[in-house]
Amino acid sequence: MTLADQENQTQNQNQNQDQNKDQNQAPPETPEKKSRRKFIVIAVLILLVIGGGLFYWHSTFSEDTDDAQVDGDLYEVSSRVTGQVVKVYVQDNQTVQAGQAIADIDPKDYQVAFDQAQANLASAEADYEQAHVNVPITSVTSSTSISTSGSDVTASSAAVAQAEKQKEAADARVVQAKANALKAQLDVERYTPLVQKDVISKQQYDQAVATANADTAAVLGSQADVIASQEAVRQAQQKVAQSRFQAQQAAKNGPQQVKAQEAKAQSMLASVKQAQAKLEQARLNLGYCHIIAPVAGIVSKKNVDVGVNVSIGQDLLTVVPVTNLWVTANFKETQLDKMQVGQEVKLEVDALGGRKFSGKVTQVGGATGSRLSLFPPENATGNYVKVVQRIPVRIDFTNLDKENGDFKLRPGFSVTPIVTVKQ
Repeated sequence: MTLADQENQTQNQNQNQDQNKDQNQAPPETPEKKSRRKFIVIAVLILLVIGGGLFYWHSTFSEDTDDAQVDGDLYEVSSRVTGQVVKVYVQDNQTVQAGQAIADIDPKDYQVAFDQAQANLASAEADYEQAHVNVPITSVTSSTSISTSGSDVTASSAAVAQAEKQKEAADARVVQAKANALKAQLDVERYTPLVQKDVISKQQYDQAVATANADTAAVLGSQADVIASQEAVRQAQQKVAQSRFQAQQAAKNGPQQVKAQEAKAQSMLASVKQAQAKLEQARLNLGYCHIIAPVAGIVSKKNVDVGVNVSIGQDLLTVVPVTNLWVTANFKETQLDKMQVGQEVKLEVDALGGRKFSGKVTQVGGATGSRLSLFPPENATGNYVKVVQRIPVRIDFTNLDKENGDFKLRPGFSVTPIVTVKQ
């Protein structure tokens, strides 16, 4: 191809490109297209304004966080007695009601202990009744002893007086006997010369001598009576002293004996109460053999089967309630400026497809989560980096019975709470 042919071909290609540009050039816009374009621009501007307003309202009039979850009380059901499980009534993930049977522990040993406690209580009550009845008996016996002792003192004093009178009488008889003996002796002395002169008969003289001897013997007998009377007075005085001592002891020991009997009755009463306490403990232990659900909920973490030997405090299962629930939301500290107790909250649950629940703020935590952790940070050591802290906030459901009628809400579900901090 010659150079001239190449130039002609190039000119033809340029001409074809110019023709194609003229053919592809858009026709002039009509007024309808201009109006539609203007409407679209205005709509976009309106949407931007609305979006900005919503963003401003959301950021100014409410606070939200995605660090929140449903909370609830988890009830660990454990054994309160030791024994072998003989029956289990529930399975994992089963719904139970409050008071529903969960398991039974063999009650034979605890039934024997209960019967023994009943027998011990009956014995203690009998001992107390006997001691209680003996209190008035001891009181009456003590009073009688005091009265008798007083009477003995009076009688002994009277006996002393009588013995003293008898001694006086014996003394008088001694004096009389001595006088008689003296008279008889004088008669013998007078009769002696007379009998020698045969003035009087020998018989009269012998009678006088016999009378003198008898009166002398009477003096000795009267003196012996005086000695006996003195001994009787001494014995009566000793009896008076003994009676007075017994009266003093009765007056002193009588109330003490009553107090001792009352103390014994009180001790028996304490034994009765102790036996009652042991009986009540035996009754409780027997009742603990039948394990029931503390609340209504769902059985989880079941760890008990028939034949297993359980001990006191051993966890058997967990009951998760589905009615007493709340939300724990961990808000940033910068979000708490206008947050107060009682503010309304909208709650969105992720697991239920964003189902909305209503609630209110009931508590604001007393410390940040990091401060309450097992190993709180020590900012005074090492390099310090400021980290926005989070505070746990409790949010209670306000209409849970109606909004959770199907009981699908579970502890641990993630929640997005939106707190209205401005009305």
